[in-house]
Amino acid sequence: MSLSDAPGFTTDMLPNEELESGTSILLTGGDTDTLKRVFASLVAAEDDEYSVVLATNSGGRAFRQTLDSVKRGAGQNAAILTCEGPARGDDVTVIDELSDLTTLGMEFSNLISQVNQTSDGFRSGIFLCSTLVGEVEDTRSVYRFLNTTFLTDLRRNDGLGVCAVDTSASLDTDIDSMLTGLETSMSARIDIESSDGDDVELTLSGFGPTEKTVTARL
Repeated sequence: MSLSDAPGFTTDMLPNEELESGTSILLTGGDTDTLKRVFASLVAAEDDEYSVVLATNSGGRAFRQTLDSVKRGAGQNAAILTCEGPARGDDVTVIDELSDLTTLGMEFSNLISQVNQTSDGFRSGIFLCSTLVGEVEDTRSVYRFLNTTFLTDLRRNDGLGVCAVDTSASLDTDIDSMLTGLETSMSARIDIESSDGDDVELTLSGFGPTEKTVTARL
């Protein structure tokens, strides 16, 4: 975990956890809807924060609605990077190809830079990282993108980052090996084990000295 002196982040999803600035979370789950809701709960901005989200499978307006569904007003405090148009205002950026990780990285870093000029802290996220893996020929290019852009921006600034992986996705790579590779770059991990109505069971690792399982409210 980061030892930054910057203020930490809180979330209603994990009321007993304060996430230090610089924390990067690998979030996994096999149910896409539950995964999206947990992801949104983690990256939804508080009043003095801003969110920067790479949405790989939905447009900017749709993902803002997802953020609003977990925290009122969070969608308005978010910049969305997506490949599904049209762009809507200054806070939705549309790119042509998800596989162009160079352009993707430049646009993502640019949004982080803009947010840091006006906000005390930011939450960033990728939903879904597994979609990026499916778009490229070499999975290692996604690891490079994460380390040179996503995680670098996080460490340089007062941020919290969440990288979501849909474990039910059909990919031309071994999902367990991919998760192992991603986990080495992240400071914490949350695995969605099951959900029952509005309750979801999460396994947390990297948040303390031992792994633990908690029940959270969606």
